[in-house]
Amino acid sequence: MKIFLALWYAMKALARLAMIGMAMAVLGSGSAHAAGTPAAGKVQVEVVGKGRPLLMIPGLNSSAEVWRETCLALKDVQCHLVQLPGFAGAAAADPRPAEFLPAMRGQLLAYLHDQHLGPVVVVGHSLGGLLGLQTAQAEPTAVSALVVVDALPFLPAARDPKATADSVRPMADQLRKGMLAADAAQWQAQLKAGLPGMTRDPQRQAELGRWGEASDRQTTADAMHAVMTTDLRDSIASITAPTLVLGSWAGYQPMGGTEDSTRAVFQAQYAKLQGVQFAMSAQGFHFLMWDDPRWLQEQVQRFLAAHP
Repeated sequence: MKIFLALWYAMKALARLAMIGMAMAVLGSGSAHAAGTPAAGKVQVEVVGKGRPLLMIPGLNSSAEVWRETCLALKDVQCHLVQLPGFAGAAAADPRPAEFLPAMRGQLLAYLHDQHLGPVVVVGHSLGGLLGLQTAQAEPTAVSALVVVDALPFLPAARDPKATADSVRPMADQLRKGMLAADAAQWQAQLKAGLPGMTRDPQRQAELGRWGEASDRQTTADAMHAVMTTDLRDSIASITAPTLVLGSWAGYQPMGGTEDSTRAVFQAQYAKLQGVQFAMSAQGFHFLMWDDPRWLQEQVQRFLAAHP
């Protein structure tokens, strides 16, 4: 458990990867509708609005609800709000996939094909940002533009630029083992420990804690292992879609971080992605869509207008 705790705080400090989630969003009214019949243990999608299609992917343990406020604030868009299986009360995949990220990427691409969507703008937060990058690599013609919110191509390299997927695998293995071995009280304590660094809003923190407890622990552990052992720093060179990366540096200030130092970490990791644009929030923690909503909405709206 010591390794779990140490890595938990290291990851929180380095990349604000979401370790919390929420229950599956209740289908809204008005322009919202369900895209097909949800299948247990599969990616589920809620469609909201009419206009340019946006595939909006939440992070680890998070819910489609994370993106609702952003969706409603954007103009002339049709949001496809994604709920990944196993997170925040959504049914876990059965059987669970051997490789979480490739399996989710495959389901997302299958959804785009089934709905005859494409190319779409992909907006991903945290783990959802990784899925966005992988989707743009796997099928460039399916993605017209990409927005990545507070995610890095290889999280462990934020702490050690020389790290590789192989070098961190033993730590990732122990992290997963520790997560699965924790009793219920320990697990709840682990979830709550990182909440203050995720969002400034105490009410949101409490909500995130409840959502985290609703997640399937095995899915969370497998997904975290996948994030830690997936290195996209080289392969993102193949992405042709215009890409906007939004980051948070406000949370690093208590540890001496600055906008310049945080931006440098992002620039180093995305060095091989041609034409990538960066913007850093001075107000928001990891959940930028909640802590700095107007800034994020303006960044996304401006980016969409620049890449019609």
